Amino acid sequence: MFFRWKNYLFSCLLSIFCTWIILETKGETSKCDNLLLGQYFCPDPDIDASTQAAVGCTVNHTVEVKCQAAAVGKDGENITACIKNVSCQYTNGHSYETALLLSVFLGMFGIDRFYLGYPAIGLLKFCTLGFFFVFHLVDIVLIATQVVGPADGSSYIIDYYGPRLTHISKNMFTYYKPED
Repeated sequence: MFFRWKNYLFSCLLSIFCTWIILETKGETSKCDNLLLGQYFCPDPDIDASTQAAVGCTVNHTVEVKCQAAAVGKDGENITACIKNVSCQYTNGHSYETALLLSVFLGMFGIDRFYLGYPAIGLLKFCTLGFFFVFHLVDIVLIATQVVGPADGSSYIIDYYGPRLTHISKNMFTYYKPED
Protein backbone atom coordinates (compact mmCIF):
# COMPACT_ATOMS: atom_id res chain seq x y z
CA MET A 1 0.00 0.00 0.00
CA PHE A 2 2.76 2.44 0.96
CA PHE A 3 4.77 1.54 -2.13
CA ARG A 4 1.83 2.35 -4.43
CA TRP A 5 1.25 5.69 -2.66
CA LYS A 6 4.91 6.62 -3.05
CA ASN A 7 4.83 5.81 -6.80
CA TYR A 8 1.66 7.88 -7.23
CA LEU A 9 3.22 10.86 -5.44
CA PHE A 10 6.41 10.56 -7.52
CA SER A 11 4.47 10.47 -10.79
CA CYS A 12 2.41 13.53 -9.78
CA LEU A 13 5.54 15.51 -8.91
CA LEU A 14 7.21 14.44 -12.15
CA SER A 15 4.21 15.56 -14.23
CA ILE A 16 4.07 18.92 -12.43
CA PHE A 17 7.80 19.44 -13.02
CA CYS A 18 7.52 18.53 -16.73
CA THR A 19 4.54 20.87 -17.19
CA TRP A 20 6.48 23.69 -15.52
CA ILE A 21 9.50 23.09 -17.78
CA ILE A 22 7.30 23.15 -20.90
CA LEU A 23 5.59 26.39 -19.83
CA GLU A 24 8.90 28.07 -18.96
CA THR A 25 10.64 27.20 -22.23
CA LYS A 26 7.61 28.08 -24.37
CA GLY A 27 8.14 31.84 -23.84
CA GLU A 28 11.93 31.93 -24.08
CA THR A 29 13.50 34.67 -21.93
CA SER A 30 16.96 35.88 -22.88
CA LYS A 31 19.01 39.04 -22.89
CA CYS A 32 17.77 41.85 -25.14
CA ASP A 33 21.30 42.14 -26.54
CA ASN A 34 20.34 39.53 -29.16
CA LEU A 35 17.61 41.82 -30.52
CA LEU A 36 17.85 45.07 -32.41
CA LEU A 37 16.52 48.34 -31.04
CA GLY A 38 12.82 48.53 -31.88
CA GLN A 39 12.27 44.78 -31.64
CA TYR A 40 11.46 45.04 -27.94
CA PHE A 41 9.71 47.43 -25.55
CA CYS A 42 10.92 47.94 -21.98
CA PRO A 43 8.51 49.51 -19.46
CA ASP A 44 9.74 51.87 -16.75
CA PRO A 45 10.90 50.07 -13.60
CA ASP A 46 8.75 50.14 -10.48
CA ILE A 47 9.60 53.04 -8.14
CA ASP A 48 10.00 52.54 -4.38
CA ALA A 49 7.97 55.15 -2.50
CA SER A 50 10.45 55.58 0.35
CA THR A 51 13.69 56.00 -1.65
CA GLN A 52 12.19 57.32 -4.92
CA ALA A 53 14.51 54.94 -6.79
CA ALA A 54 13.82 51.87 -8.90
CA VAL A 55 13.01 48.71 -6.96
CA GLY A 56 15.99 46.38 -7.16
CA CYS A 57 18.50 49.03 -8.22
CA THR A 58 22.02 47.72 -7.65
CA VAL A 59 25.21 49.45 -6.57
CA ASN A 60 26.39 49.75 -10.19
CA HIS A 61 23.28 51.88 -10.95
CA THR A 62 21.39 49.29 -13.04
CA VAL A 63 18.16 47.37 -12.61
CA GLU A 64 16.90 44.40 -14.62
CA VAL A 65 13.62 45.01 -16.45
CA LYS A 66 11.55 42.37 -18.23
CA CYS A 67 10.85 43.65 -21.74
CA GLN A 68 8.26 42.51 -24.28
CA ALA A 69 9.81 41.40 -27.53
CA ALA A 70 8.30 41.01 -30.98
CA ALA A 71 7.95 37.45 -32.24
CA VAL A 72 11.38 37.34 -33.87
CA GLY A 73 14.41 35.21 -33.36
CA LYS A 74 17.41 33.60 -34.96
CA ASP A 75 17.15 30.21 -36.64
CA GLY A 76 13.46 29.79 -35.91
CA GLU A 77 13.59 30.38 -32.15
CA ASN A 78 10.73 32.48 -30.86
CA ILE A 79 11.69 35.04 -28.22
CA THR A 80 8.67 36.66 -26.56
CA ALA A 81 10.35 38.31 -23.57
CA CYS A 82 13.83 39.48 -22.77
CA ILE A 83 15.76 40.96 -19.86
CA LYS A 84 17.54 44.33 -20.19
CA ASN A 85 19.67 46.26 -17.71
CA VAL A 86 18.33 49.82 -17.43
CA SER A 87 20.15 52.63 -15.65
CA CYS A 88 18.74 53.83 -12.34
CA GLN A 89 19.62 56.06 -9.39
CA TYR A 90 20.99 53.89 -6.56
CA THR A 91 20.35 55.47 -3.17
CA ASN A 92 21.72 54.53 0.21
CA GLY A 93 19.62 56.65 2.58
CA HIS A 94 21.15 60.12 2.28
CA SER A 95 18.48 62.77 1.75
CA TYR A 96 19.22 65.80 -0.42
CA GLU A 97 17.09 68.12 1.71
CA THR A 98 18.76 66.97 4.93
CA ALA A 99 22.25 67.43 3.49
CA LEU A 100 21.41 70.91 2.23
CA LEU A 101 19.82 72.02 5.51
CA LEU A 102 22.76 70.65 7.50
CA SER A 103 25.13 72.51 5.20
CA VAL A 104 23.29 75.81 5.58
CA PHE A 105 22.77 75.75 9.36
CA LEU A 106 25.56 73.52 10.73
CA GLY A 107 28.06 73.51 7.88
CA MET A 108 30.60 75.63 9.73
CA PHE A 109 30.95 72.72 12.20
CA GLY A 110 31.33 70.10 9.42
CA ILE A 111 28.10 68.26 10.29
CA ASP A 112 27.13 68.11 6.61
CA ARG A 113 30.36 66.35 5.67
CA PHE A 114 29.97 63.89 8.56
CA TYR A 115 26.44 63.15 7.34
CA LEU A 116 27.65 62.49 3.78
CA GLY A 117 30.47 60.21 4.96
CA TYR A 118 33.52 62.47 4.74
CA PRO A 119 34.78 62.46 8.37
CA ALA A 120 38.25 63.92 7.65
CA ILE A 121 36.86 67.00 5.89
CA GLY A 122 34.16 67.27 8.56
CA LEU A 123 36.77 67.30 11.33
CA LEU A 124 38.84 69.88 9.45
CA LYS A 125 35.78 72.11 9.02
CA PHE A 126 34.93 71.66 12.70
CA CYS A 127 38.40 72.71 13.85
CA THR A 128 38.59 75.79 11.61
CA LEU A 129 34.91 76.86 11.64
CA GLY A 130 34.51 75.96 7.99
CA PHE A 131 37.86 77.51 7.05
CA PHE A 132 36.63 80.78 8.57
CA PHE A 133 33.20 80.43 6.88
CA VAL A 134 34.65 80.41 3.34
CA PHE A 135 34.48 76.64 2.86
CA HIS A 136 31.09 76.69 4.56
CA LEU A 137 29.71 78.84 1.75
CA VAL A 138 31.52 76.77 -0.89
CA ASP A 139 29.98 73.59 0.54
CA ILE A 140 26.48 75.09 0.38
CA VAL A 141 26.95 75.72 -3.33
CA LEU A 142 28.53 72.29 -3.95
CA ILE A 143 25.75 70.42 -2.17
CA ALA A 144 22.99 72.57 -3.73
CA THR A 145 24.31 71.85 -7.23
CA GLN A 146 24.77 68.15 -6.31
CA VAL A 147 28.47 68.17 -7.15
CA VAL A 148 29.22 66.72 -3.71
CA GLY A 149 27.21 63.62 -2.95
CA PRO A 150 27.42 60.74 -0.49
CA ALA A 151 30.89 59.24 -0.11
CA ASP A 152 29.78 55.73 -1.12
CA GLY A 153 28.94 56.89 -4.67
CA SER A 154 25.18 56.59 -4.27
CA SER A 155 22.67 59.25 -5.22
CA TYR A 156 20.63 61.43 -2.91
CA ILE A 157 17.05 60.55 -2.03
CA ILE A 158 15.13 63.14 -4.03
CA ASP A 159 11.48 63.12 -5.03
CA TYR A 160 10.93 61.42 -8.38
CA TYR A 161 10.13 64.77 -10.03
CA GLY A 162 12.37 66.76 -7.66
CA PRO A 163 15.48 68.82 -8.40
CA ARG A 164 17.65 65.90 -9.54
CA LEU A 165 20.58 66.88 -11.73
CA THR A 166 22.25 64.60 -14.25
CA HIS A 167 25.91 65.32 -14.82
CA ILE A 168 26.93 64.81 -18.42
CA SER A 169 30.53 63.96 -19.15
CA LYS A 170 32.49 63.07 -22.23
CA ASN A 171 35.05 60.38 -22.84
CA MET A 172 36.83 58.85 -25.81
CA PHE A 173 33.59 57.18 -26.99
CA THR A 174 31.62 60.46 -27.15
CA TYR A 175 30.27 61.11 -30.62
CA TYR A 176 30.46 64.65 -31.94
CA LYS A 177 27.98 65.63 -34.64
CA PRO A 178 29.83 67.26 -37.54
CA GLU A 179 28.82 70.79 -38.41
CA ASP A 180 26.98 71.39 -41.69
